[in-house]
Amino acid sequence: MTDAAASHTPITVYSRPGCPYCYLLRRGLRRRGLTFTEINIWTDPEAAAAVRSVADGNETVPTVHVAERWLVNPKAATVDQLARG
Repeated sequence: MTDAAASHTPITVYSRPGCPYCYLLRRGLRRRGLTFTEINIWTDPEAAAAVRSVADGNETVPTVHVAERWLVNPKAATVDQLARG
């Protein structure tokens, strides 16, 4: 892990297998050198409930929690900006 990756705000990505938007977000975050925790909402009922609570009752992924904010289907650049604050 680089110093840049170690110095950002924690990022949690809520996803599900096979989601092309999740793949694109993960790729964008990795290209920016960001580390993140990923949670599969299909295997974690509490995570699925958290996503529904911020996505108008839907299980829309990717949903990201970063810098005390929830983002539904964000761009990697937006997550990067918030994470590096």
